[in-house]
Amino acid sequence: MKDQIHKALVKNREKVDGWFFEKSRGLDFPIYSSVDIRDAGIKLASVDANIFPAGFNNICDTDLEYAKNLISKYLNRHYKKANLKILLLTEEHTSNRYYWENVNTLNNLLIQGGCETRIAVPKEFFGKFEIATPKGAKLDVYTAKRDGAGIKVSDDFVPDLVVSNNDFSNPYSDWYKGLEIPMNPSRELGWFRRKKSDHFMYYNRLASEFSKLIDMDPWTFTVHTHMEQVNFDDEKSIELLAQKTQEFIDELGSEYKKATHECSDPVVFIKNNRGTYGMGILSVRSGEELIQLSQKERKRMGYSKGGETVHEVILQEGIPTSVSADGDVAEPVIYLVGNQLAGGFMRAHKLKGRNENLNSPGSVFKRLCMTDLMVDVEGSTLENVYGWVARINALAIGLEGQAVGAQYTI
Repeated sequence: MKDQIHKALVKNREKVDGWFFEKSRGLDFPIYSSVDIRDAGIKLASVDANIFPAGFNNICDTDLEYAKNLISKYLNRHYKKANLKILLLTEEHTSNRYYWENVNTLNNLLIQGGCETRIAVPKEFFGKFEIATPKGAKLDVYTAKRDGAGIKVSDDFVPDLVVSNNDFSNPYSDWYKGLEIPMNPSRELGWFRRKKSDHFMYYNRLASEFSKLIDMDPWTFTVHTHMEQVNFDDEKSIELLAQKTQEFIDELGSEYKKATHECSDPVVFIKNNRGTYGMGILSVRSGEELIQLSQKERKRMGYSKGGETVHEVILQEGIPTSVSADGDVAEPVIYLVGNQLAGGFMRAHKLKGRNENLNSPGSVFKRLCMTDLMVDVEGSTLENVYGWVARINALAIGLEGQAVGAQYTI
């Protein structure tokens, strides 16, 4: 299937490039994003898009060198200011040391892009604290203290721009109120208000247009989803969700048979509609599996990051992965700067099957360098195919931003 898609893209290259240019016109894209892709062999689609991605430390070195240049060009184009002072706003949790390895990598990309930076969290405390990353880097973390309409990190550092690696699952409403310094990505795309279902509405619409351009079945690139309300503490609510899940599974079975002329055993992923970090995800093959959930499993599904109660989930088509890395089940993850491909890696898991969530404890990261594949588009199947799925997601993220009034160009 990848070869078929690749040949169709090469054949229709001018048409597809023109479509992407026109769709990008008028959209403002955040400084970065990442896309999780599932390649089932018979279909290929995005299964998640992150606007405040972690994991920069897993990108290969050659991609990071390329990403540094993309970030520098992005900042110069959008903010037009020499010696830009950037506050890198991070998550508050300090127990995940690998998160801070990500922060260190991202901070270095901004510094190498010609900026002066400080790392800070959106809460007040005295002084600063030091974090040691697993690779031995030491980071000074400051308080992002509000100062009128701005932020004052220290006596000698007042930022021109906030680059956020905090996903705003907590809206930090009091801290943010009246802030006039530009923030990128926009806080309004944080998980306190963003919904996966909105993203996939935009993504599926764009993927269908894209499919028609290269004369392929839209089923190849789209992912079916349904949004449902639920109370995981209420038996009747779970029974209703189980009924809806079974109906969706039956619907998927019919779709797969129509597209492949073979019977299948569909899997549905049930996800927190405002979720992040792979939390609150369950895969099932029948509605009955929901009813059989233990109290511990129901509790895990019923709460998201920061202890927030989950009221809304999406039922998402479980696209199996046919990709492996060193013998382990894997999936590609692609990073973008603006709407440009910047890097990637393979997320792999020894203990998971091809129908399971790989973004879970025990996952490891294998080499997938986008820059290795960009030498010649006509000979670069993975960059061409995975890259276009990522670009479609960039457009969807641009439309999400447009809907909430996100603007990055000054």
